[in-house]
Amino acid sequence: MQCTSFPDGLVSLQAEWLRTYRELARRPSTAGATPLPRRLIALSRAIAAHPYRSGPVRTAGGPVELRRAARARGWVRAA
Repeated sequence: MQCTSFPDGLVSLQAEWLRTYRELARRPSTAGATPLPRRLIALSRAIAAHPYRSGPVRTAGGPVELRRAARARGWVRAA
């Protein structure tokens, strides 16, 4: 069951969060990566504060479905 009712802005934020996380994971621990964790925190805040989140309580699978939607969008862009 895939939820496609997420707003584009929220899916874009999650896709950016995933890209930033992958970039941080690829960097060696000795590399100066301070901006990346800061970017993840800023994106996490933006996702949590998105107006979509302030609506009625969503299902427990909401965060998982959001990540799936963001990954799907990334695959479409890569193709």
